[in-house]
Amino acid sequence: MLYYDEESYNKPFSLGAWFLIGRFFRPFTGMLIRIALLMIASSFIDVLIPLYQKYIIDRFIVPGASDGVSRAALLGVAVMLAQFVSTVLFTRLAIRVEMGFSRDLKKACFDHLQKLSLSYYNTTPVGYMIARVMSDTDRIGLFVAWGLVDVMWGLSYVVFAVISMLILDARLGIWIAIMIPVMAVVTRIFQNRILTLNRKVRRTNAIMTGSFNEGILGARTSKTLVIEDENSREFDAIAGGMYRDTVRSATVSAIYSPVMMMFGAVAVALILVRGSSYSISGSLEFGALSALVSYSINIFEPIQHLSRIFSEITATQANIERVDSLLAQAPEITDSPQVVEIYGDSFNPKRQNWEPLIGDIRFDDVSFKYPDGDEYVLERFSLDIPAGTCVALVGETGAGKSTLVNLVCRFFEPTSGRILIDGRDYRERSQLWLHSNIGYVLQSPHLFSGTIRENIRYGRLDASDEEIDEAIRLVSAERAVAKLPMGADTDVGEGGDRLSTGEKQLISFARAVLANPRIFVLDEATSSIDTETERMIQNAISKILRSRTSFLIAHRLSTIKMADLILVVKDGKIIESGTHRDLLRKKGYYLQLYSMRFEDEIMI
Repeated sequence: MLYYDEESYNKPFSLGAWFLIGRFFRPFTGMLIRIALLMIASSFIDVLIPLYQKYIIDRFIVPGASDGVSRAALLGVAVMLAQFVSTVLFTRLAIRVEMGFSRDLKKACFDHLQKLSLSYYNTTPVGYMIARVMSDTDRIGLFVAWGLVDVMWGLSYVVFAVISMLILDARLGIWIAIMIPVMAVVTRIFQNRILTLNRKVRRTNAIMTGSFNEGILGARTSKTLVIEDENSREFDAIAGGMYRDTVRSATVSAIYSPVMMMFGAVAVALILVRGSSYSISGSLEFGALSALVSYSINIFEPIQHLSRIFSEITATQANIERVDSLLAQAPEITDSPQVVEIYGDSFNPKRQNWEPLIGDIRFDDVSFKYPDGDEYVLERFSLDIPAGTCVALVGETGAGKSTLVNLVCRFFEPTSGRILIDGRDYRERSQLWLHSNIGYVLQSPHLFSGTIRENIRYGRLDASDEEIDEAIRLVSAERAVAKLPMGADTDVGEGGDRLSTGEKQLISFARAVLANPRIFVLDEATSSIDTETERMIQNAISKILRSRTSFLIAHRLSTIKMADLILVVKDGKIIESGTHRDLLRKKGYYLQLYSMRFEDEIMI
């Protein structure tokens, strides 16, 4: 199982965190203003109800009069109807804001993830990214919509209620007005503690999501290794930590709520004790006392709402920090502004300015070390690869064969030196231009949810069904596809789990062929295909790679022998290069690999 520590957030509560996502508020400004106005109107109506109550008591109940009761009743119905209409309107608007805001945040996070370099995905757990894109954005959208509802209603109600109480009787109203800032101070004391605990809960939740994701994706491996008990213990430890952190957070909130309730109870008791004596002495009307008691009871609810919102603000700040840290993550490989101006970017390509790629590749005094490494993998390496050359990279597992390919594909860039494509530094053109001209077939290819035909069409989205069928035929996959229940329209399942590894490689190869790239990269592309099928597609590969620059990361002799140039990689460095025959004559490291690895294959 994979464990990781999320970055620590030790900053105190600050509204400045909300400015980090300020740009996402702009499309909803109008709706947020309408929500605020509706909530002010709704709170004003709520404040009118005790005054209406006072009117009924003083006008009808105390004097025992009944004249005008019908009109008073209609007035009460009108107040309730206005409250109903405002509730329907603000609820509809709040739902639209919640769903739209979280949608825009998700879209921004997803689009940004598309821009990040492969190194980010190599070092960041999937569960960590899922937690940010899904749960964090949902939490923010929920708070933006309904938090505004509660804040505007709570604040306006408290203001209107205090004004009404002061008008009814300043002697009693002033005590309630004094208690409100005291409650605010208590709220502030609890804020930072709740923030810290909620941040910890979110970090633990991200770890648990990653562990759960690994448990599902690695279920088959876990069963074959018989490590279900170990997985269960590890997940139980994470879930236990989540339980403890959540309980601590809930405990602090549970203490906070009764404290607020105590202030409310004191307010009600004060009004009843002092107000009763005023009413008996005749200095306070009975209807006014009734209204003041109602206000002292009702004012507890908006203050509770506000205190809950303060707690949620501190909790949501952690979500905002997490989302912002993702959006602030800069890709390690970027196009310069000048290149973007000419060629566009991944989401707005200017294909009309793209030059055709021929396939001449040159390493010009290239040195390279990984961003998190200290040693150079390549040092002052130079190599000319004419267009149409087939280059094979051989070496032990983990020797660094993929490094050269990653540099060619611009998944990484040289630490020093240049890589030229068709005579120009490839940083002078856009990444999308280069990647659109590369066909990459992985040893463990990934298929997207959908049918075989849909997966192949990702190679070229405007391809016809006939062109897809031709790509299937070119890679000798027609027999394998024909055996499936619905042929090319068979659903591959999540990640292609309904197909064998060999079938997935064939589909991936057909997808690359359909793209008609000028540069091909085959990373153990036939390693999971049976010998008979491999023989059938060898001729197809040789035809497809003809006139195209290609890189073969391979172990099989049949694949290596067809290469025009073989690069021998050891300990991350290219130690030999040449044709198959040239390298055998040198009697160096390649001969050792040849003798150990290919002897059995030769005998076959």
